[in-house]
Amino acid sequence: MTIHVGMLEINFIATPEQTRGALSIFEVVIPPGAKSPPTHFHDVEEVVYGIEGVLTFMVDGVAHEIRAGEGLVVPANAVHRFDNLHAEPCKVLSVQTPGTIGPDFYREVGVAVSAGPPDPAKMVAIMASHGLTAVPPKA
Repeated sequence: MTIHVGMLEINFIATPEQTRGALSIFEVVIPPGAKSPPTHFHDVEEVVYGIEGVLTFMVDGVAHEIRAGEGLVVPANAVHRFDNLHAEPCKVLSVQTPGTIGPDFYREVGVAVSAGPPDPAKMVAIMASHGLTAVPPKA
């Protein structure tokens, strides 16, 4: 199942429904210049594994460059986001446990961003309804 969220392409391999809530596994294709949803945290452990290209992943204010064959553990409740700051597309595999963030979240965000820049309040509400807490940018 492929879901488009702005410039991102998300391909689910295993959904929370398929794993009885144990985990969620998906690939994300991130073109050059693409960014994640707003900086956020959630009560979910996440492992991000590089398949192609290089992804810059910020975790608790520290930048990590994830290259093909490299992985990063994002602990539950760590503040994080990602950006493709490079000239080539990249692809990562994300494994999250428990599987509380599934296709419905990405579909809702996809709709919210499809008509242009999303309403920040609406994005915060969508995130909150799926267990994610947005972190406002620092002034």
